[in-house]
Amino acid sequence: MKIVILAGGGGTRLWPVSRKNKPKQIQPFIGNKTLLQKTFERLRSGFKLDDILVSANARHYSLIHKQIPALPKKNYILEPEKKDTAAAIGLVAAYLAKQNPKEVFLTANADHYIKNVKEYIRIIKLIGKVVKDNPAATGLVGIKPTYPETEYGYIKINKLFGQIGNDEIFYGEKFIEKPDFITAKKYFKAWDYLWNPAMFCWRADYLLSLFKKHLPKHYLHLNKIQKAVGTKSEKSVLNREFKKIKPSISIDYGIMEKIKKMLVVPADFDWVDVGHWRTVKDVLSQKKDDNVIKGKYVGHDSKGNLIYSYSGKLIATAGVKNMVIIDTEDCLLVCPKNRAHEIKKIVEELKKRKDYQKYL
Repeated sequence: MKIVILAGGGGTRLWPVSRKNKPKQIQPFIGNKTLLQKTFERLRSGFKLDDILVSANARHYSLIHKQIPALPKKNYILEPEKKDTAAAIGLVAAYLAKQNPKEVFLTANADHYIKNVKEYIRIIKLIGKVVKDNPAATGLVGIKPTYPETEYGYIKINKLFGQIGNDEIFYGEKFIEKPDFITAKKYFKAWDYLWNPAMFCWRADYLLSLFKKHLPKHYLHLNKIQKAVGTKSEKSVLNREFKKIKPSISIDYGIMEKIKKMLVVPADFDWVDVGHWRTVKDVLSQKKDDNVIKGKYVGHDSKGNLIYSYSGKLIATAGVKNMVIIDTEDCLLVCPKNRAHEIKKIVEELKKRKDYQKYL
């Protein structure tokens, strides 16, 4: 079984620290180690080095390699350009299938925070076994909700598929996008709704068959790349064919929402998607009213804030509550904590302004 760390995201909701040339996975948001380093260390505790791969953009290779120097270059599958997750994961399947069509692999995002590492590793191995025994199925891990979250997608499960030891495996019924709070409360109380951490597992040849069925244009170019792997023309074919892949689409919309046989393992290993500044605050604070501080800070009657000074300047607040304040050398972000997910809209606005491109 191979574990593929997806390290190609842009992390726009963690701007202004996460930038185009230094995305969130190589930034130390939680402690002194980066999200990528923490992910690699977790997986290294349960898997051989040869079984851990990284999928990333080619231009970020040197930055990523500095983070995890123990991982050799042959363990990287690099996209020549950004094309969203369907193309990235399809490329992984093409490379793995060339070596071993029956290879089972699981995708692990580089920006997840996991508290119970031992249980995390156990569940990964379990879902790998499920897919190995059921190669014409997609395996998923679903997280049992601990509160009504509106910023996560959900998986609805239905009848029991089977059992391995004390672990139950269910058929997946459908994916549900981020719900409103009233709906999220209903999901939290129900047994058959799980958070979707995007931990997907397939056999390589089966995933390529899904591309052939649901994304045939992607498959056409991936098939040409697969044939060239290991030949003298590998690099030129990769660059030429990957560029032709259109449209750029996520694996969720392109494949996952169209498939019928999904097998879901419910899990509980204290998982958090470090997707925006509020989640950074939630992970690091003991109590809701705690201030989380990095850098120089003085405050009066201020609580529940995340305040990071990367610039070296002193940040001072009076009467400020439940805010995110991030100060870098060239940008200052101020945002209510409960609207942290909207920061990506700032990045979208910056993209429209030619004179502000340097801040991306």
